Amino acid sequence: MNDNTTDPLLEIEAMRSLAEALTPLDEASCGRVLRWAADRFGVEVKATSLGDSNYEKTGESGIVEDETDEKDEPLEFNEISDLYAAARPTNDPEKALVVGYWFQSVQGQNDFDAGRVNKELKHLGHGVGNITTAMTSLIGRKPACAMQTRKSGSSQQARKKYKLTHEGLRKVRDMISG
Repeated sequence: MNDNTTDPLLEIEAMRSLAEALTPLDEASCGRVLRWAADRFGVEVKATSLGDSNYEKTGESGIVEDETDEKDEPLEFNEISDLYAAARPTNDPEKALVVGYWFQSVQGQNDFDAGRVNKELKHLGHGVGNITTAMTSLIGRKPACAMQTRKSGSSQQARKKYKLTHEGLRKVRDMISG
């Protein structure tokens, strides 16, 4: 299956057959079929937006090259202000996401307190009106960018701890790389 010497014409024929098979199906059915096929043949599929293209990542062979784990390593920033400036967040959830990245990836914390996130944002001059709303927005995204790990206290205003998901970490790296 992972033989890089496969005849490109065989790949094109397989794509044609797949396109013919999927054309009459609705979007949800296509998704189920493609997920089954990826699982069946042991292929990891990365979701991309419709405008994304992998052509820039191809070698001379035309085969998409596997990305290294470099992107999973935290980017080096000595100051939170440098990270914030590089990421250029445009709304409250993105601001919280960037500072959460600072605590989790750069500082190495397992999770972080929402109050500390907003405190850091205020020190940067970019505090948010309601940090819980910003974090809830990140949790509610599909795929989720954050998850709540703990809540201390029983009131609605109890201290909450959060952790960024893989998607949240990836989003910040994408923001930094432009």
